[in-house]
Amino acid sequence: MATRGHSSCSSMSNHTKERVNMAMVTLENFYCNLIDQHEEREMRQQKLEMVMEEEGLPDEEKRIRRSQHARKETEFLRLKRTRLGLDDFESLKVIGRGAFGEVRLVQKKDTGHIYAMKILRKADMLAKEQVGHIRAERDILVQADSLWVVKMFYSFQDKINLYLLMEFLPGGDMMTLLMKKDTLSEEETQFYVAETVLAIDSIHQMGFIHRDIKPDNVLLDSKGHVKLSDFGLCTGLKKAHRTEFYRNLNHSISNDFTSQYMNSKRKAETWKRNRRQLAFSTVGTPDYIAPEVFMQTGYNKLCDWWSLGVIMYEMLIGYPPFCSETPQETYKKVMNWKETLVFPPEVPISERAKDLILRFCCEGDHRIGATGVEEIKRNLFFEGVDYDHIRERPAAIPIEIKSIDDTSNFDEFPESDILSPTAAAAPTKSPAAAAAAEADYKNKDWVFINYTYKRFEGLTARGAIPSYMKGSKR
Repeated sequence: MATRGHSSCSSMSNHTKERVNMAMVTLENFYCNLIDQHEEREMRQQKLEMVMEEEGLPDEEKRIRRSQHARKETEFLRLKRTRLGLDDFESLKVIGRGAFGEVRLVQKKDTGHIYAMKILRKADMLAKEQVGHIRAERDILVQADSLWVVKMFYSFQDKINLYLLMEFLPGGDMMTLLMKKDTLSEEETQFYVAETVLAIDSIHQMGFIHRDIKPDNVLLDSKGHVKLSDFGLCTGLKKAHRTEFYRNLNHSISNDFTSQYMNSKRKAETWKRNRRQLAFSTVGTPDYIAPEVFMQTGYNKLCDWWSLGVIMYEMLIGYPPFCSETPQETYKKVMNWKETLVFPPEVPISERAKDLILRFCCEGDHRIGATGVEEIKRNLFFEGVDYDHIRERPAAIPIEIKSIDDTSNFDEFPESDILSPTAAAAPTKSPAAAAAAEADYKNKDWVFINYTYKRFEGLTARGAIPSYMKGSKR
């Protein structure tokens, strides 16, 4: 009997095994969600009690607050049972586009709230083995609750796409700002680097390593202050971050650093010409990645400080230190940073700025921040920075918001058919092939189970539109 049972188990078909895995994941997620919801509700209650004690409220006021909170919790439970979908949002404009999808400005029909909707094609996620990355981003955004991290309010899915509903940050991103400004002053650089230091430290305190710190992922809110986004690399590494990826590319890798002898003006022009294309490609750019990440011999949170050093260099000089005509050349320069990290004499910067960049971009053992973030905050370059109140002070470059759907700080993008039911259908040779592809997709769709999320604050703050969004639509 035992032998027969073992034989039966070993001869189980792949289809059956996948169905078993699907059932197991479904049950695990169901009970984990119940536990998480109970713990979150308890934490919200404890937080309310703690705040009321700190405020020294009388018993009657406490009773009123508890009653209001209970009504919010009841509404939250009711709204969690409602199914969100595309029909609940009006698409206003495409504000970003990448290798696996796009970002749209949308408005929730029942509240008027504006969001940035990140749309990712499921078929592409499966084909390019990105499921783990988008799952990591979604899970981290659920956990993160910080002024320094872009807030996610909802996530949901349909047959074709995954959707992340994020707060809309009308200031755009640091890449767009640098493309407009060419270079920043040292005072402006001090402000943005100081805020990014605090933002990165907030991620580290949550136990995460970002691993993809670059200007594209440094967003600016309505007042011009920094928030971090794109946490898809916080767990696991993309193929584009592996040394083998660059070895196996068909492009030839040059044996010298000819492009490093271009003058700074030509380098800046070359960088700007290629930057947009790299941002939207699957390869991306290795310019900001620490050498130890490429080597895969072990790295820690200090790799994020290297990336910040590269961004600081770009702010002051106009292009990152290792930029080249191809990602392969850039990779080689990063790995040989001791020879290639140089400062062009025609773009003078202070010794304090140079020193901090070199403290960021050096061997991991000697990198600033190794003993803690206070080591960075005490650096002479940040002299005079009031870290405790930096978000309350005016930003170095103010952001002007004209309306609730002001996208003047974003690039222009043509409309696409990503929301069309037929958009994901790849060309096939026959109806039979199309049916087979559809069946294969259905079998794999279970990997996106439990993707739906609704944030408590988002569902219980109905109608509370931020002040900068209260202008009339254009």
